[in-house]
Amino acid sequence: MKKNITVLGMPINSGQPKLGTHLGPEGLRDARLIERLRELNYKVTDLGDLKLDEYVAETGNEPLKNLNHVESSCNRLAEAIDKINVKEEFPLILGGDHSMAIGTLTGIAKKYNDLGVVWLDAHGDLNTDETSPSGNIHGMSLAASLGIGAKRLTTIGGYSPKVRVKNAVLIGARDLDEGEIALIKDIGMKVYTMEDIEKLGMDQVMSETFSYLSHCDGVHLSLDVDAFCPKLTPGTGTSVDGGIRDDDALILLSALHQSNMLTSLEVVEVNPLLEEVHSWTALNTVDLVTILFGDTALLAESR
Repeated sequence: MKKNITVLGMPINSGQPKLGTHLGPEGLRDARLIERLRELNYKVTDLGDLKLDEYVAETGNEPLKNLNHVESSCNRLAEAIDKINVKEEFPLILGGDHSMAIGTLTGIAKKYNDLGVVWLDAHGDLNTDETSPSGNIHGMSLAASLGIGAKRLTTIGGYSPKVRVKNAVLIGARDLDEGEIALIKDIGMKVYTMEDIEKLGMDQVMSETFSYLSHCDGVHLSLDVDAFCPKLTPGTGTSVDGGIRDDDALILLSALHQSNMLTSLEVVEVNPLLEEVHSWTALNTVDLVTILFGDTALLAESR
C-alpha cells in the first residue's frame, strides 16, 4: 500500500438514529491512530474533520430518514476525496455512520476503471427505500453504491453505479433483512456470512476474495466495526451477537495487508457514547486498522 496516507474525518450521525457516531473520528484520533501509523513509517497528513451542515432531524422524505442531510454530506465528502485523489495518496476516511460510504465511493470510484469493494459488516446495507424496515440510510449504502434504490442516493456525484455487483464482496454478514436476502439472490452478489466463515475458514474466504477481485484496478475496504464480535467492538449502534473473533480478525486483516490490493479505507460506526469501558472500541479499532498497514501488535483485548 502507498506510504503516504491522507486522513479525513467524516462526522456524520444522520444516517442512523443513535447519537454519537459523529464523535467516531475524534475517538479514533484520541486512541492514537495517527501516531500508530507514523510509527509504522507511513507519512500521514490529517486534514481534520469535514465541515458538515448542522444536523436537525428531518421530516418529509419518508421512508428515507434525513435524506437531505445525508445527500449533502455525501456530496461534500466526494468532493473532498477528489482533492485527495489528485495528490495520489491513500485515502483513510474516519466515520461516522455507514451512510457516508455513498460519498466515499462516489469520490474513490472516479479514479478507477474497475473498482472493487470489500464490505466488512454484520449487515448487508443492501436495503432500499422500498425494503428498509427502518428508513435509516446507513442500511442502504451498499445498495445505493451498486446503483440500486432511490435515485437521490444512487446518483450522488452525478453518476451510477459507483461499483459493479461483480466487484463487491460482503464479509461477516449475520443480520440480513428479507429484502436484502432476496436482492443478493437476484443480483448474484458474493457474500460470506459468519456461517460461511466458520465452515470454510477465514484463510479460504480471503483467498477466494482476492481471486474474485483480481481483475479490479483498485480495492476499497469499507470497515464497519460491528463486523467483529461485540467483545472486541461493543461501542457501536447496531451490535450483533457472534461476529469475527480476534484470531480470524488477525487472519483477515493481515491477508489484506499482504495482498497489497487495498487502495483506500473507511472505518465506520464507532460510537464513543455507547461505551461501557472508556475508549475500548476505539483502542481495538486502532489495533485492527494498524494491522491492515502491517502492524503485528496484539489486539487491545490481549493487553
